[in-house]
Amino acid sequence: MPEDPRARHLTGVGLLLTLVLGAVLLTALPRDDDGKDAGCMPRTVRSWSADDELTGEFARYGDDATRADDWTGGDGTHSVRLPDGRLLWLFSDTYLGQVYGPPNPFGESYAWRDTTAPLVRNSAVLMRDGRLESTLAAPLFPDPGPNQWRWPVAARVEPRSPGSAEKVVRVLLWVRAAGPSPWIYGVPTATEVATLSLPDLRVESITKVLDQQPVQDPSQRVLFGTTLVEQGGWTYVFGGDDGQAESRPASSAYVARVPEGLLGEPGAWEYWDGRAWTTGARPRAVLEAGRHTGVGSAFSVVRADGTYVLFTMAAGTKGLAAVTSYWACSPTGPWHGPAKDFTPTLPTGQVAAYNPQVHAELSGRGRLVLSYDVNWLETAGASAQINRNVALYRPRFVTLRLSPAR
Repeated sequence: MPEDPRARHLTGVGLLLTLVLGAVLLTALPRDDDGKDAGCMPRTVRSWSADDELTGEFARYGDDATRADDWTGGDGTHSVRLPDGRLLWLFSDTYLGQVYGPPNPFGESYAWRDTTAPLVRNSAVLMRDGRLESTLAAPLFPDPGPNQWRWPVAARVEPRSPGSAEKVVRVLLWVRAAGPSPWIYGVPTATEVATLSLPDLRVESITKVLDQQPVQDPSQRVLFGTTLVEQGGWTYVFGGDDGQAESRPASSAYVARVPEGLLGEPGAWEYWDGRAWTTGARPRAVLEAGRHTGVGSAFSVVRADGTYVLFTMAAGTKGLAAVTSYWACSPTGPWHGPAKDFTPTLPTGQVAAYNPQVHAELSGRGRLVLSYDVNWLETAGASAQINRNVALYRPRFVTLRLSPAR
């Protein structure tokens, strides 16, 4: 059969595109120092205090009954500062609708939500000058298919492509699918990256960067994006596995890195395999889950004065209430800890804290602002309880100060 000239042309185009992309990556790659800093030293939490003002702002906005299609409660709290100064808050499972009372129908002094209130898998709320203003049309990220959903996690503003003057918002997404027990929070399937235009925050595209469905054991699947750190021209993206699906924390921590401007390019992602950064091998844990160590599936990392500090719920029975930390001189570790934990305030009742997240946009002058999510402890009947008392499903905030560890 004679050669099809169209095939030869397409092959040539494909080769050209490969060479061009390779050239872009080579010219865009930042220095390769693994994010290390000569000023690194052990760090631990010196003190903490409740941030009642920020916690109260979410309570005010959630209780506002002037609209029926806005945020009234949610978890998976993440934030990113936009170029115009606004703060974009991203949430996973979210209640919309209206809040009533108090008192609630049980005669208790709690504001409450009707049991018919809409529940969506993700939402986004805008804040300006410390005041929450509006909820974007929810869900912001549509379900990828039947019995599947997307949870937004960390986000950053970066160039549309390396060197571009145009900025976009890149949002990491976790894709999960309904599954049997013990996968009560869904079976992890993939990490995606959404690109949002600025300033209108329109979802332009969603790209799958790491498909985990070929990994047969769901507990070994790794989802990236619980937190990220920008350093030296790289975006370091941390992730975790589900470990034991019903325990917290029972996960190991992993890290990938991506050159600035390329979060949405799967081929630009490099994963730490225990010895080197690679695009092909399975990532290896930088912090292993153990009897007294490990992370929740959602944790946070911040770089403070040259030291990387990781915040997570504490291992063991304290993991339902106490926050602890680890430190390292590089995103790849070794990670030292856990340090002494602290227990932030919780509403009364059988409740649990989870998903501690540092909000760098609100931090500074030696302090860190950290949020933690609150939910009913038992999954059976949880919806009824958090509708009965809307304060049970909203983020709470604390201000932390770090000091050198002794």
